[in-house]
Amino acid sequence: MPPRFALLRTIAHYLRPYRLGFAIAIGQVLLISACELLKPWPLKLIVDNVVGGAPVTLPGLAGLSGRPLLATVCVGLVLLYALLALVSVVNNATTIGIGQGMVNDFRRDLYQHLQRLSLRFHSGREVGDLLYRVTADTFAIQTLSMNGVFPIITSATMFVGMVVVMVRMDWLLTLVALAVCPLIFVGISLMSRRITAVAIDARQKESRLYSVTQRGISAIRVIQAFTTEEEEARRFTTSSGESLRANLRLYVMQTTYSSIINVVVAAGTAVVLWFGATHVLAGTLTIGQVLVFTTYLASLYAPINSVSQTIGMVQGAAAGARRVLEILETTPDLPEGRRAIDPTTLRGEVRFENVAFEYVPGRPVLHDLEVTARAGEVLAIVGATGVGKSTLVSLVGRFYDPAAGRVLLDGVDLREYRLRELRSRIAMVLQPALVFPTTLRENIAYGRPFATDEEVARAARMAQLDGFLAQLPQGLATPVGEQGATVSDGERQRITIARAILRDAPILILDEPTSALDAETEALIIAALQELMRGRTTFVIAHRLSTIRHADQIIVLREGTVAERGTFDELVARGGAFTRLYEAQFGKQAKRGAAG
Repeated sequence: MPPRFALLRTIAHYLRPYRLGFAIAIGQVLLISACELLKPWPLKLIVDNVVGGAPVTLPGLAGLSGRPLLATVCVGLVLLYALLALVSVVNNATTIGIGQGMVNDFRRDLYQHLQRLSLRFHSGREVGDLLYRVTADTFAIQTLSMNGVFPIITSATMFVGMVVVMVRMDWLLTLVALAVCPLIFVGISLMSRRITAVAIDARQKESRLYSVTQRGISAIRVIQAFTTEEEEARRFTTSSGESLRANLRLYVMQTTYSSIINVVVAAGTAVVLWFGATHVLAGTLTIGQVLVFTTYLASLYAPINSVSQTIGMVQGAAAGARRVLEILETTPDLPEGRRAIDPTTLRGEVRFENVAFEYVPGRPVLHDLEVTARAGEVLAIVGATGVGKSTLVSLVGRFYDPAAGRVLLDGVDLREYRLRELRSRIAMVLQPALVFPTTLRENIAYGRPFATDEEVARAARMAQLDGFLAQLPQGLATPVGEQGATVSDGERQRITIARAILRDAPILILDEPTSALDAETEALIIAALQELMRGRTTFVIAHRLSTIRHADQIIVLREGTVAERGTFDELVARGGAFTRLYEAQFGKQAKRGAAG
């Protein structure tokens, strides 16, 4: 479907829920147009009938003359403008309300769609660019409807009404007036593509500025630590300058185009005035009729001139809408399954069958992976950094799908399950530990917002947060700063552990659950985690081998596949890759002690 028709279909789709308000707005537009058509007539009555003394033939005014007629016309003029002002205000409120509702719906759909797209999509996108699309580009739907649909209806109504009246007054003069319109429309057609290209470029550079700003603010600690403030300021200034120059080019093109249109309109007006004056001298038109005609002429050109002045804005909005549609039309690379999960029969066995995965084509992270985590078993995963440990557990939560092979839950391919149901059966403690700028209670209850205070407090105790909470006057009601700035790394880690405890899911994923804890707190957390892991299928990624001593099965990943597997003692005694990891952490003396 051509882009223009896709935009029209999008506008129609988001306008549908507001069709009643839209119909009311159309009625208001018709009333406004009628008032606009009546605006020149009081002046004609004053010139021709009050000053000129010609008899009035209009119903309701017949027989009036002199001062009574003047007073009636003046009162009518005030009432007409008052009615026009009132209807215009109500119409603006109606149309803006419709536009804002459409923006909210547009944003909601975009945000929800972004939530459904996989980590593979998000890892290739700049956060600032997506933020700009959600907050700024979505306003395009309001701009297109406000400066597209409604102005077209208003202009068409005015145009038809005025042409009918003008033809009745002087058809030849009307043809002269309309002769300018094709020139204006040709100009619009010629400049439209150029303005669109410049508008798209301006949007992209403004989006880039968002990305630079977002990255600089989110990485402020690293920037200050490495004293790169000046470099970041130069990067920001460069991006800001590019954005402003692109918007300046758009503004210059819009104003140049508008100026050309104004000259064409002025030429058309001058020609009409010349012909009108000659008709007055010939006695075929009155002065009042020429005034009405000239006023209509200005009103006739006004909608066309308005289109020329707003075309850049409309084209820019179209560019923004297409950027939103680009995301909305992105097909999720994790297709939704249809199979439900029966919690009463779920055992929790997870099996990897000949699994391969790659982030970049041709560079496999995992290959020929054969692993089975039996129901209720604790499976520990160790290996060097970058060997694919986090990738493996990401496949369990179906953040990615394998490039080859299958991941099975109780013998069923994960791709057959509904994503939401699958993930609701999994609790995770991931790295880095993420907390939200809200209260401690809401952070712990994230994923179970309707949990009772007793359940939240119990999860906090199991995660060894008692001492920390006792020091806070507000306890669980204490707010957490942005990105957990008001809590330590260890406290942030324990909050995420409490969140997983409260989730109470049959499958548990622990990605370095004690990495940010001191030795004393680590021992307490391990005790709590072992209670949590009982009866649950648990995946534990661990660099600290002390945390997995009691795992039912340990696998060692090397070069994207399983190099060794067994229990802790079996692997230590084997003298392979696990033994070398163990000796690196505890020394050879510890190995002899473990063997003895």
